[in-house]
Amino acid sequence: MTNPPLLIKRLDKDVELPTRGTPLSAGWDIYCRESVDIPPGRRAVLPTGLAVAIEPGWYLRIAPRSGLAAKQGYNVHAGVIDADYRGEIKVALINHGDDTIEFRKGDRIAQAILERCSTGALIEVTELPETARGTGGLGSTGR
Repeated sequence: MTNPPLLIKRLDKDVELPTRGTPLSAGWDIYCRESVDIPPGRRAVLPTGLAVAIEPGWYLRIAPRSGLAAKQGYNVHAGVIDADYRGEIKVALINHGDDTIEFRKGDRIAQAILERCSTGALIEVTELPETARGTGGLGSTGR
């Protein structure tokens, strides 16, 4: 199955459309609409000036840009754009680094990855099927 198109709307005429770093990049780089500084240990929500329409059964995942995350120590704090959302995409970032991160208008701030999702039924039960792992949680596999 081929991926559906991602319909995108500029909310301002001077906003940059997302771009791919290479033809095989998983996501589109998205750009900051205005300058924002994020001090160490703080969060900020950065506007993009973009809105999208996504096909049902798909969502847009907002993920960190790998190089920036490794060099500057930031991460995306939230990152799911649902198929029925039509407002401005905003990128919530948290600075885990030691220095203030300065984003300027037009800087690449994250990447948007179109992903398929299942929206199956939720069924309440009184018992769950058994597995070999059972209730073993964090670190239970020894790896």
